[in-house]
Order: sequence, then C-alpha cells, then structure tokens
Amino acid sequence: MAVVRTFDEKELDRPSKHSEVEATISLVEADGEKFVQIDTYGSKDRAIPGKVSQSLRLTKSAFEQLKTLAEKHF
Repeated sequence: MAVVRTFDEKELDRPSKHSEVEATISLVEADGEKFVQIDTYGSKDRAIPGKVSQSLRLTKSAFEQLKTLAEKHF
C-alpha cells in the first residue's frame, strides 16, 4: 500500500488505452490521520479474482490537489 501526500503533474508521452477494473473507495482513519483509500481489483481473468491489486491512500492535501486538477481537466 502507498500513502500519497502530493502529486506531481506529468504529461504522458504516449497515452494508451487501459482495461477497465473494479474499484472501491474507503474513508480511513489511522494513527489520528484521515485518508481516502482507493483499491483496485485487477482484471476479471487474473489468477486470484477479487484480490486487491493496488491500494492508494490519499492524505487530505493530496485529495484536495487531485480534486483541483480533475476539476480543471474535466
């Protein structure tokens, strides 16, 4: 699992199509700090279906930064 405190904006050299996966979002508090956690579960044909593939915990500042960037983009 990874904790994200800030994002660095980067333009992709070659954007490519990605496969769609299931994802969940959880509101977590650990050691007195609040996080927004995003878990992805990989493709349906993976070896262990339903197992978490990737997990990101965003701090409040990272979430606010992501929200601002997304609002400008969309």
